[in-house]
Amino acid sequence: MALSIISIAVMVILAIIGVVILLKIGKLLLKLLVHAIFGWILLVIVNFIPTVHIPINILTVLVSGIGGVFGVILLFIAQAFGINLAI
Repeated sequence: MALSIISIAVMVILAIIGVVILLKIGKLLLKLLVHAIFGWILLVIVNFIPTVHIPINILTVLVSGIGGVFGVILLFIAQAFGINLAI
């Protein structure tokens, strides 16, 4: 009887630790997803400028999503110098 109580307590503690780890990983993934969506929106808005054509692919979306406005400026400068961003 005492052994089963101890094993149940250990399983509950391990389950709590697992849920905490999953929540932290999920929070990070959700944050990256939201940033990528905002980066994509920012790239679409920037591509309305007549002389700018930054290709929208996973690389440029992640750079603009993580870098924000500075990431888009970096992509614009790379495009102005002729660096091919198409994958």
